[in-house]
Amino acid sequence: MSSREDILGRVRAGLQRNAMNAAAGRAVMAAALSQGHHGPKPAMDTDPKALLERFRIKSEVQSSTVDIVAQETDAPAAIARYLTDMNLPRAAVAQPALAHLDWAAAGLAVEARGARDADLVGITGCFCAVAETGTLMMCSSPATPAAVSLLPETHIAIVHASRILPYMEDAWDLARKELGTLPRAVNFISGPSRTGDIEQTIVLGAHGPYRVHLVIVEG
Repeated sequence: MSSREDILGRVRAGLQRNAMNAAAGRAVMAAALSQGHHGPKPAMDTDPKALLERFRIKSEVQSSTVDIVAQETDAPAAIARYLTDMNLPRAAVAQPALAHLDWAAAGLAVEARGARDADLVGITGCFCAVAETGTLMMCSSPATPAAVSLLPETHIAIVHASRILPYMEDAWDLARKELGTLPRAVNFISGPSRTGDIEQTIVLGAHGPYRVHLVIVEG
């Protein structure tokens, strides 16, 4: 028996779950999730343009940089400009879900795979984004490996404006609706990695990328 099976077995025993009542227990949990009441939320204009603008502002407060393009096919050229402006290599690793974009036409050498420790730039999409806090919701899968957003020093994310939601609760609701079973990993990213452990001085890049750039696709 693996450690995981042992731990889950202890939890089931504590909850008195067995093959006879497991289905009923799952039904109770599903009902609780579907009927859950959200807590207090700040007032927010939920017009799509207003959500985009709030997300941009909140992202910049979190030390991300933001560019806005008309359509997804414009993203490679926008990313190439950013890398040039920042004097960064025009080579990157991208999530396989983005392999369809014409990176070569933008002068970029992009490999669609999971990230390795030597990769300096990682390009991802995101499952959705939260306007309230300027946060990306990242859901792992074979086409969207989490390492691409976590290992490289520079994380570039393509965000579709249609996937910018008002609140964190909306992001979880969308995940339950579209994914059904939650993925192996769900990461929320609000700007570059940071810490204030040493003399309460904020240092970027402590536990992940120290540079986050967002390319928001309007169309």
